[in-house]
Amino acid sequence: MSTAANADIFDSYKQDYDSTQAVEMSLVDYLKLCKEDRSAYASPAERLLKAIGEPETIETGIHADPRLSRIFENRKIQCYPAFNDFFGAEETIMKIVGFLKKAAQGGEESRQVLYLLGPVGGGKSSLATRLAKLMEKEPFYALKYNPTGEVSPINENPLGLFCASRQKQKLKDFYGIADRYVPTVMSGWAAKRLKESGGNLADFSVVKVWPSITGQTAISRVEPSDPNTQDATVITGGVDISKVDELSENDPDSYSYSGGLCTGNRGIMEFPEMFKADIKLLNPLLMAPQEGRYQGTKPIGALPFEGIVIAHSNESEWESFRNNKKNEAFLDRVSLIRVPYCLRVDEEMKIYQKVLGQSDLATAPCAPDTLKMLAKWSVLTRLAPDPKTTMATKMRVYNGENLKDKDVKVLPIGEYRANAGIMEGMNGSSTRFAFKVLTETFNMSSGALSANPINLMHVLETEITAMQLPDKVADQYKQFIRADLEPEYLKFLDREIKTAYVESYSDYGQNLFDKYVTYAEQWGEDTPYKDPETHVLLDKAALGEWLEKIERPAGITNGKDFRSDVVKFVLRAQAKTGHNPSWTSYEPLKEVIEKKMFSSMEEILPVISYGGHRTAEESRKHDGYVERMKARNYTESDVKLVTEYYMRKHAHP
Repeated sequence: MSTAANADIFDSYKQDYDSTQAVEMSLVDYLKLCKEDRSAYASPAERLLKAIGEPETIETGIHADPRLSRIFENRKIQCYPAFNDFFGAEETIMKIVGFLKKAAQGGEESRQVLYLLGPVGGGKSSLATRLAKLMEKEPFYALKYNPTGEVSPINENPLGLFCASRQKQKLKDFYGIADRYVPTVMSGWAAKRLKESGGNLADFSVVKVWPSITGQTAISRVEPSDPNTQDATVITGGVDISKVDELSENDPDSYSYSGGLCTGNRGIMEFPEMFKADIKLLNPLLMAPQEGRYQGTKPIGALPFEGIVIAHSNESEWESFRNNKKNEAFLDRVSLIRVPYCLRVDEEMKIYQKVLGQSDLATAPCAPDTLKMLAKWSVLTRLAPDPKTTMATKMRVYNGENLKDKDVKVLPIGEYRANAGIMEGMNGSSTRFAFKVLTETFNMSSGALSANPINLMHVLETEITAMQLPDKVADQYKQFIRADLEPEYLKFLDREIKTAYVESYSDYGQNLFDKYVTYAEQWGEDTPYKDPETHVLLDKAALGEWLEKIERPAGITNGKDFRSDVVKFVLRAQAKTGHNPSWTSYEPLKEVIEKKMFSSMEEILPVISYGGHRTAEESRKHDGYVERMKARNYTESDVKLVTEYYMRKHAHP
């Protein structure tokens, strides 16, 4: 790296660092700022909403995006760029933002614990971490005592000096600050300094502070531990033994403000696996959000708390806690948001791509359909059975696929969701398990790193056995591979191999696509069409006959609706680009064309085979086939493996 580049990085780093250092002002100037700018005294929920930013409103009507229309049933969806890598979690994120909006408005949510409930590896911790990172973006103002140069150990709100009801009224009258923004109590630390100064507010100033995960400034995390050894000091702080010789136990300066509520004041306190803790340990959490204060472990007086408590755990811990009648008071102070596994194959694949991108496997070859196969298996394990459909069909509906031309019995997605209930997605295989399987698949061969669906199926079966699941569950998980994934993969591989075999594949497919679209459009308008190649005038019956010949091999039963959907898709694409889209852009018609264009197996097998004797022409075609497969992201060894697998399955289906 050049000296100039180093200088740029160093200067930029210094500027970033300087921008996050404390900025000081007098208390008078702070109050003037409050009058001009409400954000100067914004609550943690308001600051977090500002950091999250405005959403992008996604129209999911059928004319906007047919797939999203089917998934979200034509509703408007609010998508937040701050969470754009949380794939398939739109509903959960909207609920979290909804909680924050109500908390920012001063609703009951401002006094409740935000509780994320979900299965292991479902994204609860990642969401909490993202919220903490976002909280770092927006500064707040804390109280400072000038004679000693100390900033409040709990980043106390300067408005806490005016917590007496008479002073609150003056804040409202002179500066327009509503009562709910003023802390309910002043800390013992502030009260002691106020007494030392003889009530002289000029001895106090205000500093602008940026929340920090690293510095535990307005962001804290209480780790779960053995309930028999964990005590309340992890939440409320406790007496600093080293200071007891000099100060009394009830002196605020003898207190160690290291508890989660202390360091998380003015921001976020995260408590993972909260219900593993003893209820006595959780009692301060009943008071802190609800009343804006909590009691320390020793008689030092109440401590103010302005923050968001985020807790999370899995279903078993929640059920155990909820079923205990003694916990009713706590449950009433919890705002529960479920965080299920992703139930959409396409979005599950994006999760894998994201995780792979953070590892050395990002550049390793990954054969087509590997990630999709794993995503399908994961989603299948998470879906609730429906008596009216197969799991595979339900999976495809949840992924937004249009099955009306292939299955007349398929239900709208809303009915499947209603039948499944709120627990769907709360069980099944985790994303962590999927990535473990994926890593093992990449490392299966002794050579270079690579992954393919055949090795993936082997690793999946092995890992399912190693998990020591109940026999019924293990059998079902393996059945998904044998009955759903493998047959579908064979169809996919059939297309892959035939595609690589046909040298003029793309041109032929596009020509057939364009001709089908033209005929379908003329058929729909009941307009005779003169074929430019044969110069034959085709009426509606002749057009329909030609279209049926293309559709029949693919099993299209409702030609009228299918043709209408194709024409609508193409017209939308033409409106955007001015020409027909690629023939591979519309999957239903792509499948129809492929059924028409592929050669017979008797012609293909001698060319793709790795054994036996071939003619010079067959050898040339074989080499071309291998190169075209490699261009599709197969390694040399992958090509041989999938080809031999395909031929074996074709010989013994």
